This record gives sequence, structure tokens and C-alpha cells, in this order.
Amino acid sequence: MIKLVTENWSLKVLSLAFAIFLWFFIMGESQLEVGYTVPLEMQKLPPDLVIANQVPSLVDVRITGPRALLMKISPTDIAIAVDLSDLKPGLTSFKRLEERLSLPSGLRVTRLSPSFIDIRIERRQDKLVPIKIVLADDPDPGYRIAGISASPPKVKVSGAESEIIAISEVMTEPVVLKGVTESFSQIVPLVYERTYTDFVDMRTAEIHIEIEAEPIVEVLPEPPAAESAPLEPIRKQGESQ
Repeated sequence: MIKLVTENWSLKVLSLAFAIFLWFFIMGESQLEVGYTVPLEMQKLPPDLVIANQVPSLVDVRITGPRALLMKISPTDIAIAVDLSDLKPGLTSFKRLEERLSLPSGLRVTRLSPSFIDIRIERRQDKLVPIKIVLADDPDPGYRIAGISASPPKVKVSGAESEIIAISEVMTEPVVLKGVTESFSQIVPLVYERTYTDFVDMRTAEIHIEIEAEPIVEVLPEPPAAESAPLEPIRKQGESQ
């Protein structure tokens, strides 16, 4: 038995090595299809323009090819870049996004979703809008608001021209006055719920609210009504007293 194992051992080792090599070769050449979630990158947008519609940030891609090549791909190395440097205001469609995906030779894209994107470009506009202070409640009984102000009184927003037109003010988060009996200053966040515009720099404002006690109004008692004299009967001339 031992003789059978040790006989021609070099030939047997060579056969084993060849079998292992053949297995790796077959496995490497077998075709696979793998799915990836690929980031969609908007590049080189001029600073005086802005994207004014919803554009997906990720694209689902399925790639097929030899197993050996697919094993070498890292999902972090794959991205689809869209060059926006030559765009003008308006709507532009980008089709055949798979052609913007750089892949090694031997691999191909079998499915891509979405397969195209529409990008609406608008001119960027800036605007100064007033800050509106929002109060959550009223002062406690016996107190009143004597003055209210924000610093700065206005804030700059920037973004898509069509959205800028509709912005007339920016509100603060509600300021609570319950239990407040004296004037105070407070830094509050600004509330902004637009999609294609945003603050240029400031996102907070310092508000100042003057609180004062309501004047006490003294209510005087009403004077008693004056007693009227009894009316004497009117007598005709000639009647006796």
C-alpha cells in the first residue's frame, strides 16, 4: 500500500498541481452577474447655475463577466460622473449612463436603473428676506410685549431663480414666553423648508423681546346717585293753598 502511494510521487504531485490550476482557471472563466449601487456624481456645475429638479444620487447597476474580473472590482471604485460644465439654463436629458461607467475590458453592463436622467438648470439668484419672529405663546397675565426685534433683521438666501421669487420671509423656531417676566435676548435657529435654495451663511438670528408689566388701572367706585326733590302738584290759579 505504501509503495502505491510513494511510487511515481513526482508525477502525482504534478497531476495534483495541474488539477488545482485547471479548477482555478475554470472558476475564473465562469460568467457571473453582480449587482452594485453606484453613486451618481454631478461635476463641474458653474457657480452661477443651480440644479432645480430632483436627481437620483444612486444608480442600480448589474454587471456581468468572468468571475476573476468581477472579484477584483470594489464597489467603492465604481461611480458614474456627469459633466455639467457646458450646460445652459433649461432641461437636459442624459441617456446611456452605462457609457459613463468605466469598467475593465471583459465586463459589460446588463441592466442600469435609471438608465437616463433629466436635469433642469436655472440661474442662481440671491435675495435678502426679512426675519419673522414666531412666538409660541403669550406672556403671563399681568405682562405684555413692549418691543420685539431680530439681529440681523434680514438674512440672505441663494438658489434657483423660480424658487427665490416666492420667498418673502424666513421664520424663526417658536419662542416660548410662558413664565417670562422680564426682557431677554436669545439666539434661535431659522426655519427653512425650501428644496432648491438655502441660506448663504447664517442659519440663526439673535432676537430681543422687551417684556413689561401691564399698568394697573385703578377702578374708582361710582358716586351715589343724587336724590331728586319730590315734585309738587301744579295748581290752577284761584285754587286755595
